[in-house]
Amino acid sequence: MLNPAAGAKAMICVSAEGDAVALVGDNRRMLVVDLTELPEMTRGRGVILQRYRSGGLADARMLRLADGLSWRQSENRTRTEIDLTPWRAPRGGPGHTVPQGFPRSGKFG
Repeated sequence: MLNPAAGAKAMICVSAEGDAVALVGDNRRMLVVDLTELPEMTRGRGVILQRYRSGGLADARMLRLADGLSWRQSENRTRTEIDLTPWRAPRGGPGHTVPQGFPRSGKFG
């Protein structure tokens, strides 16, 4: 839950176009959650997307599961992961280690 009185603040704002969201934590663990699992909250409220032992959210990206998840590997190379089964889980889980070749920065790029 996002509580401004406790010093919490929004970290990432992405357009909600797609049917799933991919979340990557500072701990290099990725979780892919169906958009239907995210409740519509009233203003000023929040919901736990991914659990972290330490650190927090590094990046998030909306995607269409049929198209897969893409990220930039180098200046002129993009990788697309079609089978996201290992990273799909219910909202609030810790996720699994990012795929091989994912950027060290923890950002989709």
